[in-house]
Amino acid sequence: QRVPKPAATLLYTTSVRMKSCLIHPTVAYLREELIAGRTTSRALVEQALARIADPLGEGPRAYMKVYADLARAEADASDALRAAGVVRSPVEGLPVSVKDLFDVGGDVTLAGSKALASEPPATRDAPAVARLRAAGAVILGRTSMVEFAFGGIGTNPHFGTPANPHDRGTGRIPGGSSSGAAVAVADGLCVMGLGSDTRGSVRIPAALCGVTGFKPTQSRVPREGAFPLSYTLDSVGPLARSVSCCAVFDAILAADGQPADARAPEPAALPSLRLLAPRCFALDDLDPPVAAAFERALAALSAAGARISTADAPCLDAAHALFAGGGFAGAEAAQIHRALLKTKRELYDPNVAKRIEAGEGFFSGADYVQLGLDRRAVIGEAAELLSQYDAVLLPTTPSVAPTIEEVSVSGDEYARWNLRMLRNPGLINMIDGCAVSLPCHSPGEEAPIGLMVAGVGGSDRRVLAVARAI
Repeated sequence: QRVPKPAATLLYTTSVRMKSCLIHPTVAYLREELIAGRTTSRALVEQALARIADPLGEGPRAYMKVYADLARAEADASDALRAAGVVRSPVEGLPVSVKDLFDVGGDVTLAGSKALASEPPATRDAPAVARLRAAGAVILGRTSMVEFAFGGIGTNPHFGTPANPHDRGTGRIPGGSSSGAAVAVADGLCVMGLGSDTRGSVRIPAALCGVTGFKPTQSRVPREGAFPLSYTLDSVGPLARSVSCCAVFDAILAADGQPADARAPEPAALPSLRLLAPRCFALDDLDPPVAAAFERALAALSAAGARISTADAPCLDAAHALFAGGGFAGAEAAQIHRALLKTKRELYDPNVAKRIEAGEGFFSGADYVQLGLDRRAVIGEAAELLSQYDAVLLPTTPSVAPTIEEVSVSGDEYARWNLRMLRNPGLINMIDGCAVSLPCHSPGEEAPIGLMVAGVGGSDRRVLAVARAI
């Protein structure tokens, strides 16, 4: 029987005087260590690989495939370039992971499923993966996920479920669908995990595992080469240690200038911020620890000079209503999987197959068109409301992570917990916005809880600046 091991972080030798320092390394810290020659890309990669391979850790479940030899070669190449005075970006030589739904040239893209095992390998990297490589990041491997990204719980019956770093002995869900990415970042198995977010799949696991996740405006990062869940709602974003880390990787993923110039925006000035805590369903039925953490965060921001407003937000209630019957994802996933389900349904996770099949026939063509028109109206209403504020604040999820046993009692319990986790973050996908989830719990005392800092589509860098200030 596997003995659970506490969540750990990368161990770095920082100087002759300091033999070792156990820390949560950020991009800025590691960049300085590399510049100073106190570590190398090869050393960082070897440390990450050792942790991934540790049979007492979560690496074997957080990663579906590890590119050990290729990662070592890429790290050596990065170190050689640095020695020659060439540094391609601030993430040069840093070990990262990619969610299993992204194409990596030469590999079959499984998307967390056995149903795609016989498909041909990808002929090239997805654009998001290619941009990371071009910036000098070292791809360690592919992280586990909910099958076909269709769920916010994080479980996968085919390849295993990585346990949440909190209360690991009990075994709590990591959140999904980017489950492996969040656990890998939390446990120091990579510096950044590339994820996707359709209704919270970056932000839910970030919140439940105590790390930071950023969902950009959908059009900001290319989605080509990522197995789709919803053409309308999918987006691509990073999970990392801090807002600044996410912002640097976001700049690279979005090709926002040259990779060498990728930077996090300066923190906004807290006393000048206008923040909205909306009165809407997203504040209903919160777990007591989540409600307490959210109120504590609002009080701390107010004490620091931020202007916190409360106002009715009927547009957010309307956005939530558009998910009825599965919404866009239900109909679009049914189309995406129609042929595969006919021949390989027995290879699907039953919880996932059931949700996909529910999308067949629920909408008529006219209903689908009307849904698009209704969404367009909600986006306009949300833009009008949020234009008065620098950001909107909400709990990322209404609950802390339940145990894996709790969500596995029955299909009905799985569905109930899944909808509960998807409830709040999905609002931002529906209004085509952008959002950061950052930890707002008391470390070491409480289960991880996420604070969501969100804005309208196209306000990505401003939202990141506000999140940095918070």
